[in-house]
Amino acid sequence: QVQLVESGGGLVQPGGSLRLSCAASGSGFNIYAMRWYRQAPGKQRELVASISNSGSTNYVDSVKGRFTISRDNPKNTVYLQMNSLKPEDTAVYYCNADITSKVKYDLRPYWGQGTQVTVSS
Repeated sequence: QVQLVESGGGLVQPGGSLRLSCAASGSGFNIYAMRWYRQAPGKQRELVASISNSGSTNYVDSVKGRFTISRDNPKNTVYLQMNSLKPEDTAVYYCNADITSKVKYDLRPYWGQGTQVTVSS
């Protein structure tokens, strides 16, 4: 059974940085696209950044130039480097990945448990 385990959230002052990590545990699977979403209180979940298995990236306009998504394929891990953080970046951040078994093609999305990021002075 594949699980996505996130780490790296916390409290940071405006202008600060955080790095989120999300590792897929288990074996016998292939990972395709990986993504980071966030959900602020009272708001809908928002796609923040995505990265294909070949490394192509996309970002929501509000984080362009500040956030960087990357992945380490041998480690089955995706990262989100967040710089110049603003109070409006405060949210629960979730990783998401399209994963299939190597034995039988059954591609479907998996979600992490979420990690809280709070930007406040």
